[in-house]
Amino acid sequence: MMLDNLDWRYAVKKMDPTKPVSDEKIAGLLKAIRFAPTSSGLQPFKVFVITNTETREKIAAAAMNQAQILEGSHVLVFAGFDNYTEERIEEVVAQHAEERPGTREALDAYYDMLKSIYLPRDAHVNAEHAARQAYIALGFALAAAAELEIDTTPMEGFDPAAVDAILGLPEQGLKSLSILAVGTRAEEGDWLVNMKKVRKPDEALFVRID
Repeated sequence: MMLDNLDWRYAVKKMDPTKPVSDEKIAGLLKAIRFAPTSSGLQPFKVFVITNTETREKIAAAAMNQAQILEGSHVLVFAGFDNYTEERIEEVVAQHAEERPGTREALDAYYDMLKSIYLPRDAHVNAEHAARQAYIALGFALAAAAELEIDTTPMEGFDPAAVDAILGLPEQGLKSLSILAVGTRAEEGDWLVNMKKVRKPDEALFVRID
């Protein structure tokens, strides 16, 4: 069951480079990311799926040489929009109108309202909003990986400016937000693998208002 798999998953500290994740499982993981909900369906981010060794070596150097980046078979870099633009919002409108015939008028009304809110805002505010949407997708990726029994290590410990430069993100209007190393846990050498999962108890985490 999925809830059991959430207990199975942990942030893997050592991966086995001889056991790459299959293309089929990676496809399932990417599908979960693509299907993640985002505000107004904007999906204001891209996910870079990296297997190239040279690129991963550069990213590892910008991420305090965290070994999982090289030991795993894939590295996913979540990169959010640096701002919302008329063109970016119009791309969403056009796709929805094409895939849902007869909705153009309603779409224009809704997204015109959205533009009136988003486009005048400071770019930093919009970038933060886009980042929150990307993190929803990261959450879906972690849950899907657990269900598929794919080992992962989410990371924020890296130099975003360096990763941005490695992937050419400024030219694409993107900012790196998080890294997800994907692979298979090593049978030995991971100090965390047999540790009890520690989380706040229900009474400390949940506030019930009946």
